[in-house]
Amino acid sequence: MLEKIRDFVRQNPGLKARTIASRLGLERPTINALLHAHKDTFQQDEASCWSLVAPVELSVEFGGKTWLAAKDVEKLLSKAGSPLDSPCQRVVFSLKKGSRMMLEALARLLALSNQLARAGKTVILDFDEARVTLSYLDRLGFFDHLNDAIQVLPKRPKRGLSRQYRGNNDGLIEFRAIDPAHEESDIPKLLERSFVSCAGDSYTVAVMTILSELYSNVLEHSKASTPGFAGLQFYKATHHIQTVISDSGLGIVGTLEAVLEQRYPKVAQKIAASKDHAGVALLKEVFSSGQISQVEAEGRGLGLKRSREFAKKFRARISVRQRDFELQIHHSNDRVTFTHDINLVRVEGTHICFDFMLDAPGRSV
Repeated sequence: MLEKIRDFVRQNPGLKARTIASRLGLERPTINALLHAHKDTFQQDEASCWSLVAPVELSVEFGGKTWLAAKDVEKLLSKAGSPLDSPCQRVVFSLKKGSRMMLEALARLLALSNQLARAGKTVILDFDEARVTLSYLDRLGFFDHLNDAIQVLPKRPKRGLSRQYRGNNDGLIEFRAIDPAHEESDIPKLLERSFVSCAGDSYTVAVMTILSELYSNVLEHSKASTPGFAGLQFYKATHHIQTVISDSGLGIVGTLEAVLEQRYPKVAQKIAASKDHAGVALLKEVFSSGQISQVEAEGRGLGLKRSREFAKKFRARISVRQRDFELQIHHSNDRVTFTHDINLVRVEGTHICFDFMLDAPGRSV
């Protein structure tokens, strides 16, 4: 019964005992007794309304399968609650024994952890049960971009494997910083060279176009106070390539919404009339029609549309994670399908993944 009451109060805070009893079909004296007997769980305000005592720590355990994709991480985060919005000042992320994360999932974990640290929260990354992953993250350059205030268990690596072996493996491009204040034009070229090395020369033009446009998008829409990052991983066993480009700024939707009404009134009206989530509808428009940009100049706003068109040739997937939602773009034969997830936990910025299966059935080049 206690668990039933706790779940009800969690979902319906701010109710009096008699209302809780009525809604649950229980006797008021029984409810009163349980609420007062568990003051470590329930708290009462001056109006005699009940809510749960805020936990000191928010803990998220990542596990349940061998390889965790971004969607798995999102589900576990949503189940635990939004770390950025939680009253908890201490956040613990732990990777369970036998589990590993795909590159896209790791990129989101890195971005969220840094955002929490900048918000003044205590952040702990616990890899005590997954030390093989800890070594891989060192090689990936994860810790080169992780806020120094974040605690890593059992301990933060100091070997600097990413610097020691940097550039030695075409199947892995260590996380590289994307800083709008110090633009490095070689990052798209580096990613393209690695991709082509794994997939073949016939992809050169298309991949370079996609990666350059996604990289430029971060520079144009980020407006972040801290650098973003990019990386690539080739999974040989499944012939699968993931390329991620991430920033913690205002995001595509955040920057475009500010100019939409004034600069693109017809698009604004179309989005307002859409049954989709406003952000989802705007992103669909950006990737389908283009010509929407915060920069007032001829020919701007077509980059992401071009990226999608080249991705279609690959039958690839593009995922675009924004503040509290995600748009996925799927390509099959001549069809383009959009799917989305809304009401995700808050993660600031834009986090894009170009997902390509080399052995996709019927793939044309």
